[in-house]
Amino acid sequence: METVVDFQHYWRYMTATYTKWEIATYGSIIVHEVLYFAFCLPAFFFQFIPFMKKLKIQKEKPEEKQWDCVKLLIFNHVCIQAPLILGTYYYTEMFGIPYDYDSMPHWYILAGQVFGCAVVEDTWHYFLHRLLHHKSLYRHVHKMHHTYSAPFGLVAEYAHPIETLVLGAGFFIGILIFCNHIIMMWAWVTVRLLETIDVHSGYDIPWVNPMHLIPGYAGTRFHDFHHQNFVGNYASTFCWWDRLFGTDAQYQEFCQKKANAKIE
Repeated sequence: METVVDFQHYWRYMTATYTKWEIATYGSIIVHEVLYFAFCLPAFFFQFIPFMKKLKIQKEKPEEKQWDCVKLLIFNHVCIQAPLILGTYYYTEMFGIPYDYDSMPHWYILAGQVFGCAVVEDTWHYFLHRLLHHKSLYRHVHKMHHTYSAPFGLVAEYAHPIETLVLGAGFFIGILIFCNHIIMMWAWVTVRLLETIDVHSGYDIPWVNPMHLIPGYAGTRFHDFHHQNFVGNYASTFCWWDRLFGTDAQYQEFCQKKANAKIE
């Protein structure tokens, strides 16, 4: 109860002290940038911890070209994502999205909205990601993301600017459908960042990973195989679409071979 009271106090202080434009703009930039790099830190430090190396999926491939990754991230964050974030205030004004504490949805409604956003984004991501693997498009756009066959957390947003816009559009569709408060945007940003950094981390630690509580969550091994194999496993969060269309067949075969090798 005390935590709820403190949150309410700070939220009311924020809305009383800062303008909507400041909250929507600076608040959204802080949420995205701080959370992105904070979520990337654990996997970054894992590479220096001998015990954690045992949990690395592709043990034979070290993290490489990390500074090259950071340089493109800075460009994308400043030149692509920051201008999009600047539109947050105008979107909330256009659709009458509230900021006040009293209009905030209950946690279970918020959880349902975020889950709905994840389903929408996953659907968009599956079909557009699969399209980007078409031979006429792959080498011009998506090949950049596949620079890293053994990904690490920062690779989550390492992509061609066109890909950042095309696949990133799926993130905003859910907001258009479900958003009824500024906190819903921030909650969705938080979950989406946690998910994409997790599946690119290169480490599979399911017993401490809260993302595995999400029904149908594909997980790190699922997407890590996509980077290793270059085809299949096109969905971002769930395994439903790949299972439905059979684009996880090579992954299932790979898992079966590993299971058989352990038995032998």
